[in-house]
Parts: sequence; C-alpha cells; structure tokens
Amino acid sequence: MRHARRSLQRIARLAAVGGLLCGGLMVTSAVASESSAPADGGGGTALPPELAADLVSQLGTSRTAGSWIGSDGRPVVAVTDEEAAAEVRQAGARAEFVRHSMARLRSATDALSGAPRVPGTAWAVDYSTNRIVVHADSTVSATDWSRMSGLAEEIGSFVHMRRTGGTFSTRLNGADPIFARNGRCSAGFNVTDGRQNFVLTAGHCGPRGTTWFQDATGTRQLGTTTAGSFPGSDFSLVEYGNAEASGARSVVGVGGDQAVRITAVADPVVGQRAFRSGSTTGVRSGRVTALNATVNYPEGTVTGLIETTLCAEPGDSGGPLFADGLALGLTSGGNGDCTIGGTTYFQPATTAMAALGVRLTADGSGAGPVPPPSAAGAVAPGVVAPGSSGLPMFGGFISLRALTPGLLVIAVSLLGLAATGLIRSSQRRNSYRRRYSQSWN
Repeated sequence: MRHARRSLQRIARLAAVGGLLCGGLMVTSAVASESSAPADGGGGTALPPELAADLVSQLGTSRTAGSWIGSDGRPVVAVTDEEAAAEVRQAGARAEFVRHSMARLRSATDALSGAPRVPGTAWAVDYSTNRIVVHADSTVSATDWSRMSGLAEEIGSFVHMRRTGGTFSTRLNGADPIFARNGRCSAGFNVTDGRQNFVLTAGHCGPRGTTWFQDATGTRQLGTTTAGSFPGSDFSLVEYGNAEASGARSVVGVGGDQAVRITAVADPVVGQRAFRSGSTTGVRSGRVTALNATVNYPEGTVTGLIETTLCAEPGDSGGPLFADGLALGLTSGGNGDCTIGGTTYFQPATTAMAALGVRLTADGSGAGPVPPPSAAGAVAPGVVAPGSSGLPMFGGFISLRALTPGLLVIAVSLLGLAATGLIRSSQRRNSYRRRYSQSWN
C-alpha cells in the first residue's frame, strides 16, 4: 500500500514537471507568434502589405479591383480572371474573384464626381464587397437624396446609397494643440525641405499667412502657414518662427509624456489597423476601410482621402494618422464623435509631402510642438489603444490573452508540485514520529 502511494506521488511530480515544461513552451510559442504576427493583429503568414499593391500595379486595373488585409493577416487581391488569380496565389497572397474591375469602379466614381456637387455626401470604393458606397449625412435634403439615388441606379447596382448620422465636417477647432485667431487644430508631423523646418497639418485649418501659437492666449508664437491646399486636397505647412525648431523631432505624442518615433512615410492598406492622435480626443485606434475617398464638405470637395473607422472631434484636425512608426495621414474631417463612433477621413501623408517637397525631420534632440519622450525613453514603434491591456516587450506589446493558456498550465503545475511537496513532508514527519515513538517505548 505504501509502495503504491509512493508511485502515485512520483507520477504526480513527473506530471507537474511536465506541465511546467509544456506551459513554458506555450508561453514561448505565444510570444513568438505575437511578435511575428502582421501589424494589423491578424494571424497567418506575415507578408509585406505592399505585396498586394505591387500585384495590383503589375496586373492592371482591368484585371484587378483593389487589395486589402484579410482577417487572417494575409494580403488579398480582388481579381477578375483565373490567370490573374494564379499569379496572385503564386506570389503568396489570396485571390478573390469579383465581378467589376477597378477600371469599371473608377468610371463610376468619375460619374459621381461629374454630377452637381451635394455638400454632406461622400463616397469610396469598398474593395472587399466590390461596390461603391455613397454616404449622405443629415444635411442632405430629400430632393438631393432622390437625385443621387437616381444617378446611382443609372451607373449600376454596385453603387449603394447609405444614410449616415451626424454631418460631414472638417474638424477645426494630433498630438499637440496649435492655436490661431479663428480656431484650434492639431500638429501633424515635423517635416523639412532641407533648409527650414515645418509642422505639417491640415489645409482647412488656416490659409497662407495664418499665424499659429502654442497656447490659447497667443503669447507663445509657433509659426506661420506658408503653403497649403484646400479644398481639392487638405494639407498645409506651418513654418517654425524660432531657431529652436532646428532640432524638431519626428515623433507623435500619445499622452503621459510618451511619444512614438516616426521613421518613414507610407501609404496605408485597406484592413490595416492604425492610430490617430489629436489634441481633443487623444489616441484612438481603428481600421482603414477605403482609399481614394471623396468627401463633399460644406467648404468644398476633397478627393484622394483615406477612409477609416476611427473617431475624431473638433480640434483633432491636422493630427497624425500612423502605424508601426510610419506616417500615414493627416486628420481631415468626418462625422460622428468619440462617444457614438463615426467615420474619419485623412489626407495621405505621401501625397502631401510630395506636393510640398518636404520630408520627415531627423530624430533630433530639439523641441517641437509634439511632447518629447519620457525620461525613461519610452518610445515604442506601436501604441496600445485606450482600454486595451498588454505587456511591453521588445518595443511592442504582447497580448495577455495569448499568454493566458500557458500561464494557467504553469500555475496549475506549480500548485501540483507544491501539493506533492507538502504531502511528502507530512509523510516524512509521520514516519519520524512513528520511529521515535517506537524507540521511546
């Protein structure tokens, strides 16, 4: 009987040790998979997002209809024929057959743009559903709605009309706030033309000649708007008005005296997770839903915008859109707010910088309108959105959910080892007492 108990205890100890090893492997595997996962948080094989865009460019607009990041993190390319699908698969991306090519979809958006302008409307191509979605806000009258619905019907059944709440508006009123006599905006990115340094922000914030301040009282002058475009596009340059800006940093403030280093500029991908920082609502996260969107603001029409699920509010205009240390865009406008949610549009940073002839500033040590990193140097290439939980690791964040199974196995195994240790200790004490009692007798 005693021998059987010892065997059971030995088996329990071995099982606990095996559990520790298994739990450790599970945690290691989770860390490896999280760190190698695509930037948008999906699983699957991590392929460069630009792969799909390159395939679309190679195959042409008559054989493709856009690309996006799938739920598994893999690039997806919409194709119209089997030969194109074979090329996409061979490159490692996933092919999805659609009815309408990009050439057909662009022809439809051209027809919408050629119609009389209706303020409060916006449209973009939804790659994943192969259709054009036309949004109309609460300011669009029943007559204009009826007229646009008739135009959509003429173009084809792939043009869908959709009413949306709130109103499409520019977000006048980033990271840090910048103030002018007529309102407040947010700083976007620090850029340079090689001679002077500037703040890149939204064009609707103020025309050329607008003077900007770092405080609402107008005592600390920041600089003056020297170039820009709005409507049509939505970007502008604010030239620093002091010599201290020579070391302006390419970082984005995310609150708590922390910042994200911006290392390059890039175009986003549909389905990509991105972050926005603004002086009104701070850091928010969401996904890119469309590219080349058109928005008819009351002030005028802006084309070529990035459509997202992020929210924004007045004062966030001009603030940066970024992901993985890449500058993606500048907050232009949208509808809704950060309580009920909404749609926000961004001016692509690549387009703005190319038009203005500027580039991101080097990561210097000087001051700028965005807050510097903390004393501990907490500058990460990624950001955890408000309300999420994560563990800082290797400059990024590892999801607690991914680590939980392995940690539970380790915890149970440790409890098992502790229990067997207590049992063995108790048995030894009882055995000693029996021997001592017998010798005393």
